[in-house]
Amino acid sequence: MKIPSGTPLTVQQNKLLVDQTTAQGAKQLENGSDSFIARLEDGLKQVANAQNEASSLATNYELGVEQDLAKVMVSQQVSSVAFQLTLNVRNKALSAYKDIMNMPV
Repeated sequence: MKIPSGTPLTVQQNKLLVDQTTAQGAKQLENGSDSFIARLEDGLKQVANAQNEASSLATNYELGVEQDLAKVMVSQQVSSVAFQLTLNVRNKALSAYKDIMNMPV
């Protein structure tokens, strides 16, 4: 996610996220054959891409290639929030699985 300088980061970041989500949702509605597994894989790939981008920006900042510290910090926060969300979804799914397995038949 590239954020142009000169605009408030949180507003620009939210706008990009909404635009991307809307475009993906429209494309999925057109296809109609998007399965749960495909959506899960796509979500995990997006989290991995966010982490890779944050790592790359941090490395470039340390090497002096990237000059915008705010961009680096926002990228790291996006990566962190995405990972926390993924971890919480996993925990909820595991909890639901355990509840189902403990139900009497």
